[in-house]
Amino acid sequence: MFNISLALSYFFSGFFMKLSDDEYDEKSNKSIAIVLGIVCGLFTAYACSIDLDAACIFIAILVGNILALKVDGIHHIATMASFIIAFLFLGLQSFTYLSIITIIICMIGAIIDEIGNDNEKIYSKSKFLEYFFDYRFALKVVILLLVLIGLLNIWSFIYFLCFEIAYEIARVFFEKYIL
Repeated sequence: MFNISLALSYFFSGFFMKLSDDEYDEKSNKSIAIVLGIVCGLFTAYACSIDLDAACIFIAILVGNILALKVDGIHHIATMASFIIAFLFLGLQSFTYLSIITIIICMIGAIIDEIGNDNEKIYSKSKFLEYFFDYRFALKVVILLLVLIGLLNIWSFIYFLCFEIAYEIARVFFEKYIL
């Protein structure tokens, strides 16, 4: 069943994640990037505290980014800290064997996305690969496959699309109004 607070949590998590990254990367505004990152972490923690699928997806993204060495700024540290503190405060999920497997599979998708994203060597191979990795489709495909085999709920895929759409809205908003 559709959960509006979960959908909005995914949405605002994606929106503030992108704004935080762009403030840091494009404008070198560390203070605003940190504040936006903290807000992102809070929305993400809320989603994870009320939904096991969200916890699996977002923990996989977090660990995947760490393993892909994409945690490269103080704003990322602030985002992680706010996420972890809020998640512990709001309450951890009861992870099962299957949810751990789901995290690992999603983490592989996240790592593939992060290695491919902004990678000129991969982008030069084809326009398809550039588009695929620019919009980080590996994790989307993984989540859809996990839905099809029953490890994730179909709503989780829809909520994740809310996250991705918000990320892209933030990109356009930043480029048009802030940059």
